[in-house]
Amino acid sequence: MDRRSFLKASVAGLGLIAGLGGKARPADRTAGERNPEAELKLGSQEGRLPGGTLGEKVENLVKYGGIGLEIGSGGLPGRIPEIRAAIRGTGVKISAICAADGPYIIPDEAERGRKIAGAKALLSAAGELGATGVIMVPAFNGAGNQLTGLPARDLLLRVLAELGAHAVKVGGRMLIEPLNRDEAFFLRQLADAASICRDANSPGIAMMGDLYHMAIEETSDTGAFISAGGYLHHVHLASRTRILPGQDDRDFKDAFRGLKRIGYRDYCSLECGCRGDPAVEIPKSFRFLEKQWKEADDRA
Repeated sequence: MDRRSFLKASVAGLGLIAGLGGKARPADRTAGERNPEAELKLGSQEGRLPGGTLGEKVENLVKYGGIGLEIGSGGLPGRIPEIRAAIRGTGVKISAICAADGPYIIPDEAERGRKIAGAKALLSAAGELGATGVIMVPAFNGAGNQLTGLPARDLLLRVLAELGAHAVKVGGRMLIEPLNRDEAFFLRQLADAASICRDANSPGIAMMGDLYHMAIEETSDTGAFISAGGYLHHVHLASRTRILPGQDDRDFKDAFRGLKRIGYRDYCSLECGCRGDPAVEIPKSFRFLEKQWKEADDRA
């Protein structure tokens, strides 16, 4: 199941942002330097949480030990009062908005313009809600007429220049997301996303990593997160088979070593399926992740 289908299924029936945490910055620590500031902040996409209303979902998230809520982008500007009411007084912050996906790397200026306008609206809402950022995939496989290679990269940088300027203006941040080759061939590894962030050279442009996709595309989770460095501002959590962490054989200590090395302090959010009752299994998954975090020695 690709991300678009996955998200559509996860929010069915729903009835349908944590402070910025500092501007995106280039990696400023060496690979071997320890970073005691790193912190594990667990959260979830709203569609993964049980509950009939957003308020009930937030209550459950708090009960499970989570503090970050990732919101779907559908109808977001009109949901701002609902979201504020749901998190008020709970300590929960908005981890990210998912998503302002492309295609952006297409020659059709009118279609590209519509995507940019939609992304700007989400960035404005994210800034109003204090979200860490708005997730974007430049183009999924199958997007008609998308460019490839250097022309695609050059066009994306032009798009990001416009989006980055708007993000800075409204207090938001765009988070580009690498996916695996079956979903999006253009951008697949965190080092490539980091190089795009570097060349975009805007505090409004940053990136994220998804551990499901990373299991397919990266040879080392630690190395991938080190390559992302200070540009990394969100992480999606999922097992190797895209179910809850701890429900298959995927180990997260290598990933957590990388996050500790770069002093990561933003959110780690569930984007995955679940075997069994989520009210039972999500707390178990959170405890598993907390144990893995403790066991991940950032000096290894």
